[in-house]
Amino acid sequence: MAKTAQLYRMVMDKHVCPYGIKSKWLLKREGFKVEDNHLTTREMTDAFKEGHGVETTPQTFIDGQRIGGYTDLRKHFGYDKSKPGDKSYTPVLAVFAVGAALAVALSFFVYDAPFTIRTGEWFVAFSMAMLAMLKLQDVEQFSSMFVGYDLLGRRWVPYAYAYPFLEATAAVLMAGRILPWLSIPIALFIGTVGAVSVFYAVYIQKRDIKCACVGGSGNVPLGFVSLTENLAMVGMGIWMLLRPIV
Repeated sequence: MAKTAQLYRMVMDKHVCPYGIKSKWLLKREGFKVEDNHLTTREMTDAFKEGHGVETTPQTFIDGQRIGGYTDLRKHFGYDKSKPGDKSYTPVLAVFAVGAALAVALSFFVYDAPFTIRTGEWFVAFSMAMLAMLKLQDVEQFSSMFVGYDLLGRRWVPYAYAYPFLEATAAVLMAGRILPWLSIPIALFIGTVGAVSVFYAVYIQKRDIKCACVGGSGNVPLGFVSLTENLAMVGMGIWMLLRPIV
């Protein structure tokens, strides 16, 4: 006998609840036959919420028991085991994975080989560019997090605002080997200051704080990944300084 679930969600002329759509999809994915009840007016929605003592829709019921909204439904099926505030390296790993894929694809296109010297250069440059883009989404929030541990940012706040622009500039120039007299000093400077700051905060002061490396979009802990990002910039600067441009 097929399992049955009752779903109540807003479906109006000018608004269809996205979480209601996802709840229905998730229930079907888990093998449930869905009794899909549409709340087609604001009055119907308000009456439903008041009647069941809830503040939001959609709401799912299984075997007469209220499960809750989409997030509650995911937890019910065991998809979300993380708790608010849990640390995650996912944002940084996603940046590095996409950066690597782009670098390999471009190298294959240009040189007919996936792994070349340029693959490594592009990987660092593309990753820097994407990390800078995440910071630039909200420079104010980034700078507030950044001054919490960056040694130069603490003493001169404008540097915290300038950092994502400097990182983006160095990344774009390095990707095309353009203006090395500008990109190399930028990468060496911000990478060195960043590496020293992270090492001091994490390994000397033993602080457990959130990294500003992806802006405010994730709860990435300050530590090895942040140190790696800065050392990669330093390494890229040294590499381009020592290797003749071809």
